[in-house]
Amino acid sequence: MPSSRTLIFPDHESLSKAVALYFAEAAREAITARGRFLVSISGGETPGLLYETLGMSPYREYLPWQFIHIFWSDERCVPPDDPDNNFGQAWQTWLKYIKIPMENLHRIQGELEPAQAVAAYQIELGNFSDDGSEWPTLDWILLGLGEDGHTASLFPGSTFDPLQVVVNVHKKDLGRLSERISITPKLINQSRQVVFLVSGSRKSDALTASRNAYADPLRWPALQIHPEQGLLVWMVDETVIKGSSPV
Repeated sequence: MPSSRTLIFPDHESLSKAVALYFAEAAREAITARGRFLVSISGGETPGLLYETLGMSPYREYLPWQFIHIFWSDERCVPPDDPDNNFGQAWQTWLKYIKIPMENLHRIQGELEPAQAVAAYQIELGNFSDDGSEWPTLDWILLGLGEDGHTASLFPGSTFDPLQVVVNVHKKDLGRLSERISITPKLINQSRQVVFLVSGSRKSDALTASRNAYADPLRWPALQIHPEQGLLVWMVDETVIKGSSPV
């Protein structure tokens, strides 16, 4: 049965350390059971400390990186060496410090035209499908939550074909970062575990609404995330939970 839980930590540092441990345990379980760990990660400021932690001892030496495949939940349509590129962020803070094969890094090619990037990423994902499915069952998906309630690059008011697993999102008010590529709830909700990493008092309202079953999922996209057979985990720190109403 699908289930959800919320774990609360004193601060951003303890939260990041706990998520790193959770990542390591999920990797061990997936590799033992299926021989590989398929994980999708996010960009933004909040996971930065987590990525730094995973790039240091003991994770750098302990984890069997050769069996770990990393995907991205979304990407800005900029080259990988751009400071705002999600792959570039993870590379600079984490991935360049570990012994992971380059072929295990499945980035979204933000330097391509959006339609080409969508098509290329769908092919990349499709290469990891199993059991006759069209798309892979990812083991562990890390998502963030924006102050406006967006997650991945699914912004309030975003609509898309519910059958699509990768979409081009255009949000005009983001300027040069207005074009995004994002995975959708269709792919996310067939995963084994989804972890929301949320920190900061300014996200309190978004957290409250995103856990309120009576709120509007078009206004609060995180409400569209509910793994069909997997586990949904909210990992948050006290700065964000203090301003949130209990759900």
